[in-house]
Amino acid sequence: MQINVGSPDRIVRIVVGAALILMALTGAIGAWGWIGVVPLLTGIFRFCPAYSLLGMNTCKLNPPSQGGSIG
Repeated sequence: MQINVGSPDRIVRIVVGAALILMALTGAIGAWGWIGVVPLLTGIFRFCPAYSLLGMNTCKLNPPSQGGSIG
């Protein structure tokens, strides 16, 4: 599991996920607010399975591999 979520993306995911969960807990929104668990966990672990499937990477430290060999 390689890191593919960069810092700005990570912060947004954690804030949005936590906000959705908090609103679900307080009853401000329905049970669908528990979907906030997904962005929260992807932000915490810095790994997004959808990014892997799509070949995306917002983390500058780990550029996506090109699949070729050097030399």
